[in-house]
Amino acid sequence: MRAPGPSTVLFVVYDGVRLLDVTGPVEVLTVANEHGGAYRLVLASPDGRDVVSSAGVRLGVDVALDAVTGPVGTLVVPGAPDWRAAADAALLDQIRRLAAGSDRIASVCAGAFSLAAAGLLDGRRATTHWDLADQLAENFPRVTVDPDPIFVADGRIITSAGISAGIDLTLALVESDLGPEVARTVAQHLVVFLQRPGGQSQFSVRTSAGSTRNDLLRHVLDAVAADPGRSWDLATMAMLAGVSVRHLGRLFRTELDTTPAGYLDRIRVESARSLLERGDETLDVVARRTGFGSPETMRRAFLRELDVTPGAYRSRFRTTGVAKHR
Repeated sequence: MRAPGPSTVLFVVYDGVRLLDVTGPVEVLTVANEHGGAYRLVLASPDGRDVVSSAGVRLGVDVALDAVTGPVGTLVVPGAPDWRAAADAALLDQIRRLAAGSDRIASVCAGAFSLAAAGLLDGRRATTHWDLADQLAENFPRVTVDPDPIFVADGRIITSAGISAGIDLTLALVESDLGPEVARTVAQHLVVFLQRPGGQSQFSVRTSAGSTRNDLLRHVLDAVAADPGRSWDLATMAMLAGVSVRHLGRLFRTELDTTPAGYLDRIRVESARSLLERGDETLDVVARRTGFGSPETMRRAFLRELDVTPGAYRSRFRTTGVAKHR
């Protein structure tokens, strides 16, 4: 291959690699090239041969890893359903060598295990798929594992959460390289959410609050999540469930380990976060639309749930958050 350079994005692929971990970022960068980017995308495997992904789809490979010499702009290490598929000693040696000459290194999902096994995450903060976070922390105690964010940028190394989070990460890299307008255009072209900021949680309140088999409670949860701006109170929720206020509180405690008011606050904070990330409405408008009523009530809820004010949250998360770490 011709010599790599700062525009080269080198994907480390191998048999069993998760297909979307590769194709999601590749598609983002391809569309970015249609809007002013100049990324050169290269797929490299241990022996230079094509690989078969975890989905059984064959990926065409451009070059063997050991044939890549010279600096690389971005080194991307995708994951696999079994993270040990990318923990071969020879492969880790190549990842370590290429990382030393790369401007930045990124992992998608379980690809963080390869970076950790290569020693690249020692003393760093990193994330991975929520279901693998405990394994990453247990196997690599020198890594500070944060299971919550969509992606984490620590210096020139960026690790992302599960599978589709690779798209968010790559949009963030495009924003860092080409600006927010290009990233926005790419996201719109791909019909994906503009950008989920890196510090945004992998989980929504509705999915992280816990599951319940109680149909009455589930009806209340769904109604509150669908319309957080409604004037909810305990009596209204209890009436919707067809139970007493006391029994509703008991259901929330036993099923979800929270209170109705606590759940409502978290749902409203999540709704407000979305408006703050995507729009330019005043804090007063956001507070009224999400049921807080006033900016001060919303401010207290944000401090309680996120330890940050709504204004500071908007300032921090209006962009994907990679550029400031570079």
